[in-house]
Amino acid sequence: MKIWEKGFSVNDKIEKFTVGQDRELDMYLAPFDMLASKAQAKMLASIGMISREEEGQLLQGLDELLAQVENGTFQIEKYFEDVHSKIEYYLTEKFGDAGKKIHVARSRNDQVLTAIQLFIKDYCEKIGAKILELTELLLQQGEKYKNDLLPGYTHFQAAMPSSFGLWFGAYAEHLLLDLSLLEAAHTVADHNPLGSGAGFGSSFAINREQTTREMDFADVAVSSVGAQMLRGKTEKTLAFAIASVAGTLSKLAYDLVLYNSQDLGFVLLPKEFTTGSSIMPHKKNPDVFELVRAHCNRLQALPTDIILTINNLPSGYHRDFQILKEILFRPMVQFADILDILLFAVPALQVVPGVIDQTKYDAIFSVENINQLIQSGVPFRDAYKQVGQAVDNGSYVPHKEFATTHLGSVHNPGLDVLTQRLQSTRERLAWAR
Repeated sequence: MKIWEKGFSVNDKIEKFTVGQDRELDMYLAPFDMLASKAQAKMLASIGMISREEEGQLLQGLDELLAQVENGTFQIEKYFEDVHSKIEYYLTEKFGDAGKKIHVARSRNDQVLTAIQLFIKDYCEKIGAKILELTELLLQQGEKYKNDLLPGYTHFQAAMPSSFGLWFGAYAEHLLLDLSLLEAAHTVADHNPLGSGAGFGSSFAINREQTTREMDFADVAVSSVGAQMLRGKTEKTLAFAIASVAGTLSKLAYDLVLYNSQDLGFVLLPKEFTTGSSIMPHKKNPDVFELVRAHCNRLQALPTDIILTINNLPSGYHRDFQILKEILFRPMVQFADILDILLFAVPALQVVPGVIDQTKYDAIFSVENINQLIQSGVPFRDAYKQVGQAVDNGSYVPHKEFATTHLGSVHNPGLDVLTQRLQSTRERLAWAR
């Protein structure tokens, strides 16, 4: 069954190719199309296009379908082209003409687009809450281990003393920055395109402000042409947000793989969080972070994939947009799973105390030796040369006591500031739930 059916059959090969994965992927959109259809039914009744009795029937049928989604019994059988045709068929079979009237002043274009806007808006709200929770966990770990020093590395070489307070705080701060992009994605998704039709509006006196309120959109997409141009823009904006967070999480995961290695040994994972080797009985591998790294690296390609698919399209609807569901929907679920596993694993991380006390890290205190000389009146350039020569000729002795005295103020600032930023971000993103 197709909502555009006109009395002829499409060639089987053509139908299989054009339908693609819609039946499977439309399951993500099903509850949102039902919610949008409820708003449509209420609006049509309010302007006299359907009776109040018909409105009641449509709302009843749509609530029944929503209940099927909730209990896992809703299906899109193979003889339906997509979720939209399944919903209309159900309403028509149950209520006759009322079901046939649900599509008045609506095109499948704005019907699909509205469901996608609602789906992505809802996703932003749920994923935003997870990112905020992960940010809070990182700050809690930073506070817990703020006095544990670790060697900071540049060029894969030990460089200067750092701390776990500084390290955990860095990732919390960058997740807060990444949330700015998710906020932008939510803003783009929070526009109602219903009533834009195929991109040219409707000659009926529909009430788009009403459907905007019914679906809890912040704004109406004013231009019917512009509303259709949301297709692709919304997905692309979300993809950039996901890619930004994924970039942060990939780096976090890579750090943890390194820090968990025997050569560095800065952190430990409980053994039940690790995997083993089929031949080497001593191995406890941090596969969870390696997989996070790999998945997040792939997710960073999402914007490029979307751009390559739709970048040369003019205004108006094009079937190319169908591919966006294949590109984006399952990675959206995977990204949520990545956040869930990090929310589970990060609290289990154990910091190894005293790693910086190893002799191999003595040289990283050289800057502190310079700073001590500066405080005694030696010019920086002379102090730099003096300490450098001492390192080269083997006479260098690290002034760890000086370093330890001053490192607390240098390496553990900002956790309170970042906690305040987190709170203000929560308030700004009150929609994250």
